[in-house]
Amino acid sequence: MENQEKKNPLGRLMQDTMEQVRAMADADVIIGTPIQAEGVTLIPVSRMSIGVGGGGTEFSTKQAGADKNFGGGSAASAKLEPVAFLVIREGTVKMLPVGGAPITTMDRVIDMVPEVVDKVTDFIQSQKEKKEFQE
Repeated sequence: MENQEKKNPLGRLMQDTMEQVRAMADADVIIGTPIQAEGVTLIPVSRMSIGVGGGGTEFSTKQAGADKNFGGGSAASAKLEPVAFLVIREGTVKMLPVGGAPITTMDRVIDMVPEVVDKVTDFIQSQKEKKEFQE
């Protein structure tokens, strides 16, 4: 293997780059550390895009019998975007997307449904409590 690396070190160069990419793409980066506040747990969710490239060449020298020289390089890039938060409250889990406003009226209605249901449920509960208190 050592002889092969001397002939073409591009493989080792790319292997080193991929090891660094693996270190960046840890699962804790995609699903973040939970944040707790006042009975609510928020878990950040992100999207990671990675690009990797590399190349190399061998060129000979003017000296007779000399080993070929190698020139090359590799690069990696990562982009991390927040996508949503998982909101855990009172045993329920909701996904709160991070992004632009809904596109259509139907999207707005669908986004509002959980909040409306919560408000109606709270109103009904308060009415029951009020009625029980009066009796």
